[in-house]
Amino acid sequence: MNKFQLYRLLRKNTNLCNKRSPIFEQNKWAKALIYFGAAFFTLYLIIYGVLIAMTADGEAGRMISVMPIIMVIDFLLRFIFQTTPGMMVKPYILQPISRYTAIECFLISSHLSGFNFQWLAMFLPYSYVILLAGAGFWPTLAELVAAMLLIMLNSQIYLFFRTLINRKIFWWLAAIAFYLIPFIPLLLDFNNKTLGKLIDTFADYGRSCYLIPVILVLLVGLFYVNRHFQFKYVYEEISKKGERALKHVSQFSFFNRFGLIGEYLKIELKSNIRNKTMKSRCIMSLVLIVVMSSLVAYTPMYDNAIMINFWCIYCFAIYSVTTLIKIMGQEGNYIDLLMIHRENIIALLKAKFWFYSAILLIPFIIMLPAVFTGKFTILMLLAYMSITAGLLHFVIFQLAVYNKQTLPLQQKMTAKGNFENGMQLVIEMIALFGPGAIAALGFLIVGETGTYIFMITLGLCFIVAHPLWIRNIYTRMMRRRYENLEGFHATVQ
Repeated sequence: MNKFQLYRLLRKNTNLCNKRSPIFEQNKWAKALIYFGAAFFTLYLIIYGVLIAMTADGEAGRMISVMPIIMVIDFLLRFIFQTTPGMMVKPYILQPISRYTAIECFLISSHLSGFNFQWLAMFLPYSYVILLAGAGFWPTLAELVAAMLLIMLNSQIYLFFRTLINRKIFWWLAAIAFYLIPFIPLLLDFNNKTLGKLIDTFADYGRSCYLIPVILVLLVGLFYVNRHFQFKYVYEEISKKGERALKHVSQFSFFNRFGLIGEYLKIELKSNIRNKTMKSRCIMSLVLIVVMSSLVAYTPMYDNAIMINFWCIYCFAIYSVTTLIKIMGQEGNYIDLLMIHRENIIALLKAKFWFYSAILLIPFIIMLPAVFTGKFTILMLLAYMSITAGLLHFVIFQLAVYNKQTLPLQQKMTAKGNFENGMQLVIEMIALFGPGAIAALGFLIVGETGTYIFMITLGLCFIVAHPLWIRNIYTRMMRRRYENLEGFHATVQ
């Protein structure tokens, strides 16, 4: 069997794996919404491709000048939706084939993925418009090829950083530094003149005859680097080489006074400190909170009143939205033990509510000095903290009823991706846009002060009533317990 035949076989096996998955039926909802979103994304790409072409003045090179921004967007979108080859290659590691062959096939498939070619929705309209404007066929074709090769190169850059970030979260700093390199002149001296020179410089690179060969050399080099890292880290993970014995066990005796809820608070804290999956997610969310809160509070980036209120909400909401989306996923690893004692899960959910409500003190403390400078008001901060602790947590905790996919506590490279079902996506959308919609509607009807008072009152009502709605969640979970247990057991990795 040659590599081409093997590639076709692996693609076939991946498709069959998805169809035979016990969660295939619920994945159909997610796929339908993803296709719907992809259609809108394609429409936006076409529009922006035409707009960029209109600024090109009939010369090739303008698309290359904006490629640094496109590559940043491409990287972020991949981080949300795309897995690494290591997650798919695990079943083939011990097969009687070359140890790198499976990884090579999956790396090649990342070059030929539909997501890469979706960017043609921007590149082709752009090329057509500048060709009509007199750019010339060969310069236009060369720029089109260069733009697509840069997207493929970006897919390899993404795999490189994603692999390292999965092991050490601080590689995010290296990824940020890498993508900031083209913008260094703007960071040093931000003005229209510098921006114009930067765009012209990138456009000149786009017209260079050396651009495509350089990209091809980088593409081949990164391919072999990724092949090495993917195999090395997947093998280490499967053979458990990275595991070490704990040298110190924290007791967190302070929580003993809270009884059973205190014990679950200890588990939540220890899980976020020790388990690779939860620790990475926790650190990423905390860093995002600190960065967003600092940008909103201490830079002129969001001085507009609408933008200040919009981003201030998400400074409080981002941690819960990013970490509670998979609520009960990590508990799926030991869900049978939680079912042994009656109402154990009520104490678990209360502990999670207290824990994630306490996290809201971080953005509140970071943004508090901005109250004294007059950028924020204490009423605004209290309103957004209350609505997050109360209403947002009430909404997002409903996912505990419907989540039935186990999240691995340690695996990163070989962990499977999890799609959402329709109900989960609806709840997530309400959690993301609900608080912002309430604030916007309130500003139009009763003004800022009245809206803040209403949000504080509404949030406090849900906070005080949390034992009632948590019990309601528990009751509905028990009605679905056999269906959820089957899902948790089927997705243990």
